[in-house]
Amino acid sequence: MFLASRIIDHYSQEFYTTTHEIGIGDMAFLSPLFRLKSPCRLNFTVVKRARISTQAWKLSYHSIKMTYNVLLFFVLSPCFVHDRDSCDLKNENSCGEISKGSRAKYYTSPSRSNIINISSTLTLNDGVKIPIFGLGVYQAGSGEETRNAVHWALENHYLQIDTAARYNNEASVGEALRESGIPRGDIFVVTKLYDDDHGYEETFKAFNKSLGNLGLEYVDLYLMHSPVPDKVVPSWNAMVKLQHQGLIRSIGVSNFGIHHLEELKKHSTVVPSVNQIEVHPFLQENALVNYCRKEGIAIQAYSPLTRGEKLGHPTLKAIGDKHEKTPAQILLRWCIQKGYICIPKSSQLSRIEENASIFDFELTDDDLNILDGLEEDFRTGRPKIKEPWNG
Repeated sequence: MFLASRIIDHYSQEFYTTTHEIGIGDMAFLSPLFRLKSPCRLNFTVVKRARISTQAWKLSYHSIKMTYNVLLFFVLSPCFVHDRDSCDLKNENSCGEISKGSRAKYYTSPSRSNIINISSTLTLNDGVKIPIFGLGVYQAGSGEETRNAVHWALENHYLQIDTAARYNNEASVGEALRESGIPRGDIFVVTKLYDDDHGYEETFKAFNKSLGNLGLEYVDLYLMHSPVPDKVVPSWNAMVKLQHQGLIRSIGVSNFGIHHLEELKKHSTVVPSVNQIEVHPFLQENALVNYCRKEGIAIQAYSPLTRGEKLGHPTLKAIGDKHEKTPAQILLRWCIQKGYICIPKSSQLSRIEENASIFDFELTDDDLNILDGLEEDFRTGRPKIKEPWNG
């Protein structure tokens, strides 16, 4: 305010007008506590080459004063204290109601568009923070296709990359990560133990191979790709040991049904942090989702776009038209508002950009109810969650 007063005192001088666009996160220097998570931007205008009268300066003074007071409110208000990892759905006062389970640090709130963005995280039941949005590289060819997809995703602020030994593109993912120049700790890398590699010693060998392919010193999340064919328990025990050795930050499963998780619980005190399953409005797996939430297991949604098979559905188009969004963006926003970790697959730049543009709108309760009514047990992949337990 002192600066504003001094400027007004010299209103007869010549000034220059220019506009500088900065992200609101760049204003963190105003307070060590200040960091907003919305993608909004502010335009600051500096006066340039304009002789303005005393009356005009009075108007400018009041504008400056009002802007100052608004900024001061945001700086001092505890409601806006968020750094990149703090908006991880862990604070029950701002991000929803916590599950009652002793390990259930993971939970959801259906309306968070004003506080979350592509960099927001969930805190898993082992304390590891995982970005809520990422890129899947299933069926992306090794080499240029995968490298380009990862490069484009990182350029569009994706912070999670999901690959697997079965995809045969781990090496290409690793190359793209190194070429990006982004610090390793800023990117969350997921890979998986494939079915053919089950067994205690076999798991160590498979993991070391994946780690070598990726060219990394550790993996953020290592998943058991499915509960079949057998040797699930010894494989899980090996994964637990690898986590204790610091080679894996978090361990989880994929395609596990309730009966698989119940059986695993009989043999291990370590609860999976994540269950990666196919889930979207046309296949909601409510019983499994509710069970996982009770146990503190986060849901990571693969094929959230139904592999494109439902993108022409009239309901998706109608809701999309309402929000000026595509059917794909409606599906992904549904996934986010359900509290799932969302990993859409694409190797096209336009789709990668489109998929990331879902944090500037919010589905209404009516929208969510309509989308929830689309359940039809429509599955695009093999129903591994229904396979018998062979532990």
